[in-house]
Amino acid sequence: RVFNFMSRERNVVNYYVLCNRLKNVIRTGWLDWNVQRERIESVAEHIFGVQMLAIAMHSEYQYDLDIVKVVFMLAIHELGETVIGDLTQFQISKAEKEKLEHGAVHKILEGLLDGETIEELFLEFDSHSTKEAMFAYQCDKLECDLQCKLYDEEGTVDLSKQEGNKTVNNDAVKALLDDGASWSTMWLKFGQQTYPYDDNFRAVSNFAINNKIKQGK
Repeated sequence: RVFNFMSRERNVVNYYVLCNRLKNVIRTGWLDWNVQRERIESVAEHIFGVQMLAIAMHSEYQYDLDIVKVVFMLAIHELGETVIGDLTQFQISKAEKEKLEHGAVHKILEGLLDGETIEELFLEFDSHSTKEAMFAYQCDKLECDLQCKLYDEEGTVDLSKQEGNKTVNNDAVKALLDDGASWSTMWLKFGQQTYPYDDNFRAVSNFAINNKIKQGK
């Protein structure tokens, strides 16, 4: 890599401004499900939420891992979405998304002095190859499940008004809804069926299924 040390200030500002876009990128899943709410979660808000969830999971279950590394990993895990947007598993294959996302992340980071180190951390998260990466991945998925539960408790989704929502035709989703699951129960159970949750993540997911989780003001 070739670096222009006179442009450090520009590199800082460029990287910040690029990442700032995520404050205005609304999470696609909520748009697909026609969530009716004045404010819908952005990708940046998801990043904050998953970092806080990671801290809580590490605190209560005492995982033997580097939580600072996890929080850093989660800070950058959606970096590619500054370029490619928020694409769900129902829109694009995992292989296709990885190719697009990895290319975008490489281009974003190639001008930074620590770019290679940051990129390695991003790729580690994507690989699920270390205990920190697997923990971070589970946090990423469970955070989405819990946000769905919060939106469901607010009554923001009408399952009878899902015209154009291709996700409802997914076999696993359809089976859960046909079995009488509420929107959030479907989402939480889908997560349990789809992602490699360990016993602790599964326990938190089940708690959310069986209890109201929204706190009063």
